[in-house]
Amino acid sequence: MNLHLRGARRPASDLQATSPVAWLALLAGSLGALIAPWLSAGITTQLTFLWLMVLFALTWDVMGGQMGYNSFGNIVFFGVGAYVCAVAQRDFGLGYFAGLAAGTGLAALAAVAAALALGPAMLGLRGHYFAIGTLGLGIACADAAAGWDFIGAGSGMTLPLFPGAAGSREQFFYYAMLVLAVVTLLSLRWLYARPFGLALNAIRDDEDKAEALGLHTTRCKILAWCVCALFLGMAGALTGNLVGFIDPRELAFAGATFGVWMVVMAILGGKGTLWGPVIGAALFHLTQELFWTYLLNWQRVALGVLIVLIVVLFPTGIMGWLRDYSANRRRITGSAAP
Repeated sequence: MNLHLRGARRPASDLQATSPVAWLALLAGSLGALIAPWLSAGITTQLTFLWLMVLFALTWDVMGGQMGYNSFGNIVFFGVGAYVCAVAQRDFGLGYFAGLAAGTGLAALAAVAAALALGPAMLGLRGHYFAIGTLGLGIACADAAAGWDFIGAGSGMTLPLFPGAAGSREQFFYYAMLVLAVVTLLSLRWLYARPFGLALNAIRDDEDKAEALGLHTTRCKILAWCVCALFLGMAGALTGNLVGFIDPRELAFAGATFGVWMVVMAILGGKGTLWGPVIGAALFHLTQELFWTYLLNWQRVALGVLIVLIVVLFPTGIMGWLRDYSANRRRITGSAAP
C-alpha cells in the first residue's frame, strides 16, 4: 500500500482504556460467558448461536462498516464452510474430532479460495450494484447446492454423531464458537489498528481519491473479503456440526435470515466500530429469542417490524448515539463553563 497513511489520526477505541466501568463490564461479561453453560444448561444451544451472531456482525462490518461495501453475499462463505467440513468428515475416514479439525481447516481454506475467486468480479461493482450482485450470489449458491447430489441436494446432509455423553455436544460447540468469536474480535481489533484499517476507511470515505493517492483499492477489498471468509468458513463448519444437519436454504445459504441479520445487527450496534456489532448482535439475538418464546406464530412479523424500526430509528446505531450524546454533553458543558 503506497497510500500516505502514516500521519493519519487513528479513530478512538470504542472501549476507552481510561473507563473503569467499561473494563469492569467487559470483565463481568467474560466471566459470565465462561460459566454460562453451567448455569443455564437448557439454553446452551441458544447461547452458542449468540456467539455465532456476534461473529456474523463482526465479519459483515469489515465490509459494510469499515469499508462501506454493503454485502449480502457473506453468507456464501458460511455455507461453503459448512459443506466442505461435512464432506471432509464423511469422506476422509477419520475419527470425529480429527475429522472436525481437518474439516474446519479445509472449510476456512475453501471459503478464502471462494473469496479470492469471486472478489475480482464482485468487488469491481460499487454501491447498490454490489449489494444486489452479492444478494444474487447467495441465492445462486443456495439453488446450486439444492441441486447437487454430491452434497445431498435438497435433502441436505446429516453430520456424524457427537461421541460424547448427553449434553457434552452443546458445551463443546459453545466453547468452540466462543473461542472463534473472541479470536475474530481480537484479530479485527489488531487489523483495524494497522494501516490496513486506515486503508479500509479511506476506501469508505472516498475510493477514487484513495486510488489516486496510490492505494491498490481492489487488492485491499479482496483481502478484506478474504478475512471475512476465513472466519465465516470456520463458523459454518462448527454450526453444521452443532445443528447436526445442513439444509442448503435454511442453514448453509440462509440469506433471508442470517444474511439479513448480519446487516441489521451491525447497524443496531453501530457500523464502523469494533464493539458496536457485538452489542447489536447481543441485543438482536436476545430480542429474537423473546419473540420466538412469547410471540409464537407472530415471531417473524415482530422480527420484521423490529428490523424496520432499527433501520429507521437507529441509522447510526447505539454506539453512534452514544458518541453524539457524549459530544453534545461536552459541548454544553464547555459552553456553560466561565
